Amino acid sequence: MKRIKILVLIFLVFILSSTSLYSNADTVSQKATTLSENIHSESALIMESSTGKVVFEKNGYQVRYPASTTKVLTAILAIENCDLDELATASEFAINSIPYDYSIANIRVGEQVTVRDLLYALMLHSANETAYILAEHISGSNEEFAKLMNKKAKEIGCKNTHFVNPNGIQDDNHYSTAYDMALITRYAMQNETFREIVKTTSYTVSPSEAYPENDRIFTNTNHLIIPSTDQNPNKYYYPYAIGVKTGYTSAAQNCLISAANKDGMEYISVVLGATTGYENGVSTSYRYTDSISMFDFAFNNFLFKDLTEKNAFVKTIDIPGLGSLDIAADSSISALVNIDEFNNNIEPKIDISENLSAPIKKGDVVGKISYIIDDNEYSAQLISMDQIDPPLIEQISLQLKDYSFYYFLASLLLLIGLLIIIITFLIVFIKKRKNKKALEKSIVKAEIIKEEPRAETSNFENDKTNEAFKLEPKNEINEEQILTNENNVEKNFKSTTLTDSGDFSNTVDVSEDIDYDDELSGELSSDILKDKNKRS
Repeated sequence: MKRIKILVLIFLVFILSSTSLYSNADTVSQKATTLSENIHSESALIMESSTGKVVFEKNGYQVRYPASTTKVLTAILAIENCDLDELATASEFAINSIPYDYSIANIRVGEQVTVRDLLYALMLHSANETAYILAEHISGSNEEFAKLMNKKAKEIGCKNTHFVNPNGIQDDNHYSTAYDMALITRYAMQNETFREIVKTTSYTVSPSEAYPENDRIFTNTNHLIIPSTDQNPNKYYYPYAIGVKTGYTSAAQNCLISAANKDGMEYISVVLGATTGYENGVSTSYRYTDSISMFDFAFNNFLFKDLTEKNAFVKTIDIPGLGSLDIAADSSISALVNIDEFNNNIEPKIDISENLSAPIKKGDVVGKISYIIDDNEYSAQLISMDQIDPPLIEQISLQLKDYSFYYFLASLLLLIGLLIIIITFLIVFIKKRKNKKALEKSIVKAEIIKEEPRAETSNFENDKTNEAFKLEPKNEINEEQILTNENNVEKNFKSTTLTDSGDFSNTVDVSEDIDYDDELSGELSSDILKDKNKRS
């Protein structure tokens, strides 16, 4: 019985202790506070590379001297503005302007060195004369290159940065922040050539006529990427580290920009103003320990959460007058969240475009979906999953609107052609009508001439008229002559009608001798035709 009581007591103690441990488990926020207390550097910051999200910082926006971490910007500008195999010549200024206690690569005055060799010496050994050589090669002078550096820094997004030289040699007007230097490094790490250089552990500068020895062999000063060996133990080696640059001046103290990649997640760490100290009686460089602590914090406490997948259904919306429409995101959205928030439901903000109207084709952009997490926006376009056609009348209207200028021009030319044809027809018609009237006048004249002898004989006295008329053969107009004249007139009428030119030069215009109006001509023509019918 006593044994059972003891077992129950032990069980209760275990339960209570487990509950206490669970309730006292640190949140990510608490872990960040603890990390901040253990950071020895004056300024420290770590940024996720793909998003630019800062997951931890301590005085990360405080202006400080960057020392040789300046060379990150010098290197990327050289890569963007030069061919790696082109030669640059070392000037006297570049070689003799380096203070005695600064790193050099033993380049000689007048020596021609490839841009590739200069970059490796710059980033691995932190050789200061190589920065001057590159600056003069690109911009002609140190001053002009500094202008290029400041312009580029501003384009990248730096707000509190100003450079006066390409190597970080101490100058009160040469400054930056941990955040700005992280932005510059994030930009540089998008270049594959830069990434390849900064992860290299050792490099040999090629000999030349000015320096024929092959002994300019340089090891990377960033201990995070140097594996530990029995011959060369390295307590700062970090297996996920992939670069990038160290720095030191007495004013700036120890500086380090580093990058690490683990399981596809990449972070950039910046420490400025770090010192050295002793832990357990062992000398410790805090620029490395602080960087490793920040990397571990980031990798252990932050994950990417998939918020929506590409072309996955988001919701159904109603469009007034058109009906319902299914919409989807045009790209996947994932957000960097801490492990405390990973299982939380994050509601998106849906913005539908105003005044949507048919036709809506499948894949058309109809709005935007966005998630706001820690003041960072993650967004994608919303696209239609269906097709909505307009009503028939509206379709016809839209088709009419689709006629191009060329169709309009062709229609205009066709209309002009029709007008020309109509005008031509009217002109021909009018000419024919005039010709017909002229012909009618000719007929009238001919008939009048034919009737004149009859009119003269009617004036004789009854008893003398008949005698005179019978005895005078020349005044006798027989029926055969009348028919002959009528046939000639008809032939002239047909000839005139068939001639488009309207040439009546051979026709006698009786209007020159006798002035008959149209009405009289018509009446006379009618009487003549009646008389002809009677005789026939």
